[in-house]
Amino acid sequence: MANYCAEVIWQRGEQDFLGNSYSRKHLLRFDGGLEIPGSSSPHVVPVPLSDAAAVDPEEAFIASLASCHMLWFLSIAADKQFCVDSYQDAAIGVMQKNGAGKLYIARVTLRPAVEFSGARQPTQEQIEQMHHQAHEECFIANSVKSEVRCEPRIPG
Repeated sequence: MANYCAEVIWQRGEQDFLGNSYSRKHLLRFDGGLEIPGSSSPHVVPVPLSDAAAVDPEEAFIASLASCHMLWFLSIAADKQFCVDSYQDAAIGVMQKNGAGKLYIARVTLRPAVEFSGARQPTQEQIEQMHHQAHEECFIANSVKSEVRCEPRIPG
């Protein structure tokens, strides 16, 4: 069993928190040391209280699905001896309300474009099969139904 870690760090500073005039900018820190600016989506909290240049949770979710799918696709193609030269995905997520009126990412559409080289080229059917297998194997796609727990660390 593997454990994965991500830190989310936000500081109020001198901002007017109780007046709801605080920045949603924060820092995402990963176990390898990489730090990425994070923020709420400007679709949810208007600029300047959000940062349009930072990664928002909805984008991170979509990117996570697309990245996992790509990694599986590359592995499957290599196993089948198809040489991938490039892989680019312009994934799109759609947010809407569920039956209870809560907003959620209702659909994520992956739109990968893959270029191959070499004498051995996959057919359209083989490409579709590799994408299907990648989707079936993707840890993140298989986790969308996962339980989310909140275990607050209360000081004192």
